[in-house]
Amino acid sequence: MDFEFALWQMAYLLIAPRRVYRNIYYHKQTKNQWARDDPAFLVLLASLLCVSAVAWGLAYGLGMVGILRAMLFMVLVDFLLVGSLAATFTWFVSNRLLIMDTMAHAVEQKVEWAYAFDVHCNSFFPVFLITYVLQFFFMPVLKHDNWISLFFGNTLYFCAAVWYIYGTFLGFNALPFLAHTELFLYPILIGTILYIASLFGFNVSQNILTLYFGTN
Repeated sequence: MDFEFALWQMAYLLIAPRRVYRNIYYHKQTKNQWARDDPAFLVLLASLLCVSAVAWGLAYGLGMVGILRAMLFMVLVDFLLVGSLAATFTWFVSNRLLIMDTMAHAVEQKVEWAYAFDVHCNSFFPVFLITYVLQFFFMPVLKHDNWISLFFGNTLYFCAAVWYIYGTFLGFNALPFLAHTELFLYPILIGTILYIASLFGFNVSQNILTLYFGTN
């Protein structure tokens, strides 16, 4: 497993995400598939989630069993289960609605489910940094019951959601046989409306932490 290349990808997903997807053309030429064939990125991201679970577990005094439960939930549910559902949805939509019409003699191309899951993994990494890491360090601020804490916490989750949606768009926009991939950007409008509405009294951060750990 090439962990050095996986770390390179993680860095560029933050500073120049388009560059990560430009590399898929070379991968397609050499491996004849759009999806990764090296699980290093997946393993590294799952490992980071486990480290995050330990930190959150210690902060909330969950104990060994609670920390293990948090690890399993973050990796199996947050990352893999939700990611599989998201990948299945984007895979279905892209193959059903976004494939360009091809000439009769051209080879028909399809989006691989594994590639759709790769897009999820790439888009999830910034979400991880914002909601698992950055939120952890600002936890003392976010716990306060005032509007500033509500605004800051809700803005964190809004930024994470927008980054995930934009990353998903970039992933499918990189495929040359797809058209109208801007469809994947439309949820930002819904997210913006929900974000503005939440500022009138719904603290997203506190509610999610309560859901996870039973207390804020």
